[in-house]
Amino acid sequence: MKKYATLFEQGGHRWTIFYFDDVKANHLVATNEYLVQHNDKYLMTDPGGTETFPEVISALGEVVDIKKIDQVFCTHQDPDIFSAIALWLMMKPNIQVYLPSIWISFMLHFGGQKANFIPLHDEGTILNLNGLDLQVIPAHFMHSSGNFHLYDPVAKVLFTGDTGAGLISNAKDFVVRDFDKHIQHIEGFHKRWFGSNEHKNQWCERVKNLGIDFLCPQHGLIYEGAMVETFLDWLYNLRVGIIEY
Repeated sequence: MKKYATLFEQGGHRWTIFYFDDVKANHLVATNEYLVQHNDKYLMTDPGGTETFPEVISALGEVVDIKKIDQVFCTHQDPDIFSAIALWLMMKPNIQVYLPSIWISFMLHFGGQKANFIPLHDEGTILNLNGLDLQVIPAHFMHSSGNFHLYDPVAKVLFTGDTGAGLISNAKDFVVRDFDKHIQHIEGFHKRWFGSNEHKNQWCERVKNLGIDFLCPQHGLIYEGAMVETFLDWLYNLRVGIIEY
């Protein structure tokens, strides 16, 4: 069963994290899902794979009426992010799915109709959630060639997909407390899965001045407060695109 916690809440505006899955962590990469609420509208980020769909829906049901989730934001094409979309569309045939434009023809293999999918073009855009402007920030080649992150300037939350991801299972917390100890969970992943030092550093420079209270990856622990800058500095200086035999 997934756990969940509130990251930000102000009036009708809320971010909820759904983290880990202790039952399946031994054979699947553990994932985080996030639910953004603004008044009576809801958006889900990287909704997950078919294998974890029951756990995600069960946890969501404790927080919100599933029928109220009208929008889904997908950072890129990986199955742990997107493969449950056909199941979502069975529940919500008219749900709007935002995803990188270059991946739509491939992601349709998971199911659904093209009318459900709203393309995100390379330069990014503004995604409006019932009057709240969420910034869709390009993060190409991190690790996918078509990849986006989502920034909420009110809650100061940056959802980063695989950026900052840690390969962790059965953790006792969902926030990084000791960055030096956390490096062992993130270093190998970023070296192998990120292919461009140039694009990585451009992204670091782009987001560093946003004002981020929570940097939220799709795997592992989140970065809060001063730990955000610590992570960004570490990532900027990390050499990626490395295979170590």
